[in-house]
Amino acid sequence: MRIYILLTVLLFNSGWLFAAEGEMLYEFSPDLTDQQALQRGARTFVNYCQTCHSASYMRYNRMGEDLGIPDDVLLENFMFGTDKVGDTMEIAMSAEDGEKYFGIAPPDLSVTARARGAEWLYNYLMTFYLDPAKPTGVNNLVFRDVAMPHVLWELQGWQSAVYHEETGEDGELVRTIDHLEITSEPASKPQAYQGESYEQTVSDLVNFMVYLGEPIQLKRKSYGVWVILYLVFLLVIVYFLKKEYWKDVY
Repeated sequence: MRIYILLTVLLFNSGWLFAAEGEMLYEFSPDLTDQQALQRGARTFVNYCQTCHSASYMRYNRMGEDLGIPDDVLLENFMFGTDKVGDTMEIAMSAEDGEKYFGIAPPDLSVTARARGAEWLYNYLMTFYLDPAKPTGVNNLVFRDVAMPHVLWELQGWQSAVYHEETGEDGELVRTIDHLEITSEPASKPQAYQGESYEQTVSDLVNFMVYLGEPIQLKRKSYGVWVILYLVFLLVIVYFLKKEYWKDVY
């Protein structure tokens, strides 16, 4: 009985925590069939995310093989902390240093897309806004009081919150965020991102992180189709075999 009560409490508490972090403003569905998008996402990941976040369950050569990136391109454009393509995607910063700099050690991102969901990640990266009260100068609609700075600011620019004001039941003025709007465009994007919208960049990055969480996903789904077809074929054989064995009984 106690275990059922505990599970119920955990489920309700988990729902409350996710609800408290904000609603999803954007819809997003990952697409792992676009190899070029995954390559662009990998580029953004190693240039902007991997400074602080590792992906220790992924090896560079496995990523290169899956995404069609030759070893020489990996060495020149994707590997900044090691010179061996067989190494995992680790970072130089220790967990202790990360905790000292940010108040909490930046997590490994190998399975974040599986833990949080692609739509959550997309909304998280889209909803940073200026908040002078925070140590990093920004806050986030999806993850309140997040310790991470807006590392993609030079690709998106700066957003500000537009507030909605109404009088509460107790007569006090209540301010809530109505929406976000860009108040400062990026002065100049890096050359590699010229002509690419921020929405596309985030979409590519989230697609890559979904791949990162389960590299075998596309192959698994293709194998699944053949397994189902095999089972249907086997079912037909077993059905007629059963009829043959039981014909004398019936």
